This record gives sequence, C-alpha cells and structure tokens, in this order.
Amino acid sequence: MDLFEGMLQKDRDEFRRVCNKLMSICFICKQNADTKSEFYFIMRQRPVFERYLGVLGYTLEINEEYGVIQLVNRENYNHLHLKLYDSIILLILRILYDEKKRELSLTDVVVNIGDIQEKYLSLKIREKQIDKTTMNNALRLFRRYNLIGILDKDLLKEESRIILYDSILMAVRVEDIKRVSDMLA
Repeated sequence: MDLFEGMLQKDRDEFRRVCNKLMSICFICKQNADTKSEFYFIMRQRPVFERYLGVLGYTLEINEEYGVIQLVNRENYNHLHLKLYDSIILLILRILYDEKKRELSLTDVVVNIGDIQEKYLSLKIREKQIDKTTMNNALRLFRRYNLIGILDKDLLKEESRIILYDSILMAVRVEDIKRVSDMLA
C-alpha cells in the first residue's frame, strides 16, 4: 500500500519539506510562529509521519498540552553532543523556565541575558560570568533547535530578551536536572 495514497501533490511536497525540517531541528513548536503551521500539518498527517519516520528508526513524541513535537531516534543515533558550557546554559535556561512559569503563570516565558548570568553565578560553578562569545554561540545553537527564540538581535547586552519555548521541557527533563544537581552536590 502506498504511504501517500490519497494525498494531494501539494501535501506530498509539504510532507517532504516538514520531514526535512523536523530532522534538522528536532523540535516543532506550536508556540513559535515560524513552526506553528508545521505543527498543525504534522498533527493532520500524524499517521503518515509516524509510519514513514518509524521505518527510519524514529519516533514522534507529541505533547499536545505544550504544543511540542519532538523527533527521537530509537537507535540512539543523531544526538547532538554539547560542549560543557552549552550544557550548563541549557540547564540554566530550563531552571529559569520553571521558576518564571511558576511565579508568573504566563504562556510565554521571557528571560534576559542578565537572568542567565545571575543564575550561573548563584550556582557557584565559576567565579566569573560566562563570556559573551560562549553565551552568544550557545543561544544561537538553541535557537536553531527551536528551544528558544531571540527577541533582541544584540545578545551582548544584559537586557537582551529570549523567549523560552515549551520544547525545553522535552529537551531537558526533570530527571536530567536531578542527575546534574546530584553531580554538582
């Protein structure tokens, strides 16, 4: 049976485009205006995506509550290996996400560079702040994977704002935070 039987040509073209995007960025967020249409397309064509990606060894993890779709490789291939500071910044972003979500109860969680630096110093990992190049590179990497959005172009200023997408909940799970916390202790 043809996987695309009954699918219009424009939907087949969209399927190919969205599949490639999903494989390159791993997360599709309804919250992000740039991927919102892809989120709804995947949801409409979910069985086709699941069958096609399943043959390739991938699983779609869909969290409808948060509006996030994650592509996971069942064979443990295609993982991104982060540098130490990238990992630290990602964990800090996840912690800030939880803190801001609890205190503000807003749909969009926005932090700034100063919040990240302040949290880093409070964790007493090092005596000085994260350098601007390392911070800039890490944030641009996380934006590429649809974990954050950059609201202000100049990331060198402390007041530059970043939106944290709900996909960060799937990228850094509670177990990951506990494991790192235990290691730091």
